[in-house]
Amino acid sequence: MSATPGAERPILVVAAGQTVEELSRAEGDFPDWIAHGLGDGVPLRHADAREAPDYPDPRTLGGVVVSGSHAMVSDRAPWSEHLAGWLKDCVAAELPVLGICFGHQLLAHALGGEVDRLPEGPEVGTREVRLGPEAGDDALLGALPARFPAQLIHYQSVRRLPAGAVPLARSDIESHQAFRVGRRAWGVQFHPEFSATAMRGYLERLKGELGEEAARRLDEVGPTPQAAQVLRRFAEVVRAG
Repeated sequence: MSATPGAERPILVVAAGQTVEELSRAEGDFPDWIAHGLGDGVPLRHADAREAPDYPDPRTLGGVVVSGSHAMVSDRAPWSEHLAGWLKDCVAAELPVLGICFGHQLLAHALGGEVDRLPEGPEVGTREVRLGPEAGDDALLGALPARFPAQLIHYQSVRRLPAGAVPLARSDIESHQAFRVGRRAWGVQFHPEFSATAMRGYLERLKGELGEEAARRLDEVGPTPQAAQVLRRFAEVVRAG
């Protein structure tokens, strides 16, 4: 299939998992939230990574977004490794890539980084993300304020970035909240697609596991409009070709 101008090619939204049933019934699922964040009029395709699809030639796409998941990258599930191999091809083809949470970790793993559990335990709730100096002229994050709130829920972390990756952001316990590799591939550990409602839903489920910590984080949940801009900015990068 011949390549067409970037503005005419779709963004492939890859679902690496699904949200909890209660949220899905009321709020939709990860691909719905991502599509909303990308904005109206963005041509989309969808794939479920757990069905191990035959992914398209990167040259036929405008970009790809990989969602979060309740799976763990370190489990090396066959479907996850298959997706990792394809992401490596996408980066080599200079296709715009955005990995979110699990997708962020999988992108790092695909390119030779290291992913493992957070030693401090899970990072959850509406937390502050801080941009590093390297983010100043970044096409995805450069327009964001130096500090902004973001929704977070992750048990694993990119413990070591791939060779040549540029660190872009951090939080109190996560050194790699965002990175860029190559010209147009990004991973963000935070969730630009999450609403405050989604974050509250996860924290309610974590009360039995985290106890008072979950209750405290529930009280702190709030809107994250700056983090949400990441998806809209990614759509603009794709349109720019």
